[in-house]
Amino acid sequence: MRYLLSFLSGCFFVMNVMALGVNMDEPKTIKSDVIEYNVKTEEMNAVGNTEMTNESGQHVKLNSLTISKNQADVSANDIELWLGYHVYVRAEEIKRDGVETIAKDAVFTACDGCDDYNAWEIFSKKVIHDSNEKMLYFHNASFWVYNDTLPVLWLPYYEMPDPSVKYKTGFLNPSFNSTNGMGLQINVPFYINFSERHDLTTTLSYLTKENPLFQAEHRLNLSHSEFRSVGSFTHNEVGENRWHFYNNDKIELGENARAYVYVARTSDKTYLQKYGFYDYQPYLDSGAKLELFGQNSYAVADAHIFQELRQAYGNQHSISGNILPNIRGTYQSDPFFKETYLSVSGDILGVSSHDSASQRVIGQASIISPWTIWGGNRITASVSTRYDIYNFYKTPVYEYGGVNDSYSGVKSRFLPSGYLEWGLPLYSIENEWTYIIEPRARLTIMQHSNKDAVFAINNDSAGRFLSDTTLFSDNRFAGLDVWENGNFIDYGARWAAFNNNHNIEVFLGQTYDFNTESKDKDFNENGFRNGFSDYVGRVAYSRNYFQFSSRFRFDRVDASLSHIENSIYFGKSGYYLTLGHIWDTQPIDVFSTEDQKDTHELSGGIGLPLTKRMRIAGSVIYNVYEHFVQRHGAGIYYEHPCYYFSLEYNRDNTIKSDYIGNTTYRFKFGMSIDGKHY
Repeated sequence: MRYLLSFLSGCFFVMNVMALGVNMDEPKTIKSDVIEYNVKTEEMNAVGNTEMTNESGQHVKLNSLTISKNQADVSANDIELWLGYHVYVRAEEIKRDGVETIAKDAVFTACDGCDDYNAWEIFSKKVIHDSNEKMLYFHNASFWVYNDTLPVLWLPYYEMPDPSVKYKTGFLNPSFNSTNGMGLQINVPFYINFSERHDLTTTLSYLTKENPLFQAEHRLNLSHSEFRSVGSFTHNEVGENRWHFYNNDKIELGENARAYVYVARTSDKTYLQKYGFYDYQPYLDSGAKLELFGQNSYAVADAHIFQELRQAYGNQHSISGNILPNIRGTYQSDPFFKETYLSVSGDILGVSSHDSASQRVIGQASIISPWTIWGGNRITASVSTRYDIYNFYKTPVYEYGGVNDSYSGVKSRFLPSGYLEWGLPLYSIENEWTYIIEPRARLTIMQHSNKDAVFAINNDSAGRFLSDTTLFSDNRFAGLDVWENGNFIDYGARWAAFNNNHNIEVFLGQTYDFNTESKDKDFNENGFRNGFSDYVGRVAYSRNYFQFSSRFRFDRVDASLSHIENSIYFGKSGYYLTLGHIWDTQPIDVFSTEDQKDTHELSGGIGLPLTKRMRIAGSVIYNVYEHFVQRHGAGIYYEHPCYYFSLEYNRDNTIKSDYIGNTTYRFKFGMSIDGKHY
């Protein structure tokens, strides 16, 4: 029995030879032609065909097994080991030397049986498995795909953790990309594991036409918090230090509170774009936020420090200050009569720049009373009161006489308002179709501000932009600073039809402003003439794999378009096609004295599956106004259960400072073992 237990122990080791650290059960069955045990040398041999299977179904086949005394040395020939349905090892000779298991002329794959063939295999003259380090070391290794018919990569040396290791410090697979400005770029990432919840990835990028680039990404998860940081640095060939740093932390402070800290800064306006970290964001936002939750209330305090990345072409293209702080709170009562409820809100805002500052305090209370009366008519009445206090120091402000670039002083205003809204949704059902038509109107009465009213144009009001989304709103301006300044009525109608496969919606509306300035025949801000605005609307249709939507604004007299944006999506079974179009003549900032350029842009994207696992995709954005392609790109992507690769091409034709367009090619390749990427 002692000899048998010794043999079983030796067999258990063999079951773990090249077992890549996978803990295995005791052998369930053992079959061998001949089993020999030398009593004097305490050496055990299994001669002939030997096969062992454990409880989980993992099994090994081998010949000429030798186990020395106390299992100090174990060797076997012609070993074949299946660690699961897909992980497979075969070796001509295998031997254990202390903590190391050495296999010669070995084949390793984690993709056995994924298809009718092995998707990939690694052939190696020598493979060493260190049981203490739980690492696999491949010497003179070649990577083959499609049942060892196509060689892809040869490496004199390669190492990887065995699949039992969830996290392991070491090098990751490199990636490659090439740009016309900086040449070939080779990215070599190194992963550092501190614990299951704490790790760091550093990347050294070698560039043939620039100095090296250093990158780092740090991750830390605690029980109620998440911390993420990423950054890069380079000292370029002209002697400049260029860098970027992003940070995003979320901290749970209990069931009713949450805090955020976020940082986004870069050394200059073009660094992110030139080095491929740019996601076409117009500016970077750093700050902090605290949220408080209640059953009927919500409050948030946040601060923002901005970094502008766009070229300055007037107020509409430039962030003018930092927000320190912005505190907002709202409370909504339970209904105290029918569905009538009270809403109370407050807002504190401070804006500062290098030579000016302003502070704002707003308090507002509203009573909202929705009713449904005879015939399905819906009536909503609201009464609001608001009080504003402003403190300006050398602040650009907008007055009726124009723009004052340097105003200092304290201003306050009392702004009562109210609205009465009516809607009547009507529907009918015919032949599996449901039809809905809903006329709607809303009369808003607002306090007319004095002629000497002063508004900060750099706080949060970028101007008026009438659209189908701002119709029926309390305030059609972008922020709280600029007041509608008078009475107006919004009206429109929505028609919809749908069944199990189709959805159709059409909306058209307009507003009439009782303000005398809007009745000036020459007054054309946002399309107002004689008090009437342009028409605004939208059209949408969807059916399973097809979607279309259009939002527009057109002149009420000659029906000429001043704004339209269209989007089309078609997708089915991996195929997709997207088309987009936008044309707009509306100034972004009505207070800007700069000449406004029309926006006219076309965009498109396409995706085609070549096989079940391979697809190609491409996209393009064309500036019709400037007559050039702003950006375009394409890529081929392959996702296999056992490996993946992608090849991408991108061209950015933006010209900004020292950045004059960029063409980038990027290649990624990696293996997957049990769903983990290497």
